[in-house]
Amino acid sequence: MSKRISHETIYAAIYIIPRGELRRTFLACLRQHRKVRRPRSRGTDRRGQIPNRTAIALRPPEVDTRLVPGHWEGDLLKGSANRSAVGTLVERTTRLVLLARMPGLDSNSVCRGFARKLARVPQPLRKSLTYDQGRELARHELLRQKLSLQTHFADPHSPWQRGSNENTNGLLRQYLPRTINLALLSQHELNVIAERLNNRPRKTLNWMTPNEAWAAQLQSLNVALGT
Repeated sequence: MSKRISHETIYAAIYIIPRGELRRTFLACLRQHRKVRRPRSRGTDRRGQIPNRTAIALRPPEVDTRLVPGHWEGDLLKGSANRSAVGTLVERTTRLVLLARMPGLDSNSVCRGFARKLARVPQPLRKSLTYDQGRELARHELLRQKLSLQTHFADPHSPWQRGSNENTNGLLRQYLPRTINLALLSQHELNVIAERLNNRPRKTLNWMTPNEAWAAQLQSLNVALGT
């Protein structure tokens, strides 16, 4: 009978190692290279409330199943000194990644940046967007008006509720480190980075790439519409 070691046991064994070369060697083997493990809960929320938000608890059950395409998770990936950012979007069923260049960090700029990227997605494949409690999406109603999609907000300090986006952000740090000014990147450069992730086979997709899974969804949509 074969035995398996859970990922939590592996992480615990690595992070318990004292400071030194051995610890640095093991941390370098991890996908996201974090020096400490982030807690799943970080205390109470001290940020202002987002007006007219819809809590994640009210999100349709179909979103959790990942069987119905068109539900997205979103976030901002910050650059040096948190003065620049790139918008990240991940489709929950196919894990397709879209990166949006942000002209600024205010709520109007962020919503316009997301709207420009999602506007290119067929309407049936942009049903909802789940975001965290960041104030930069305070104008989320602008997205509703422009794109006719629902917006939902995760509970405070609950990144696992947007697990696909959180994992993708970790992978993106390979290309978009915290030390650079992300405002200097063009939309074309961001599209190239997104394509690298979208052409990477995923175990969760039975080793299909997100691009292949997305193409299958587009094909099914065209068949349903008779086009």
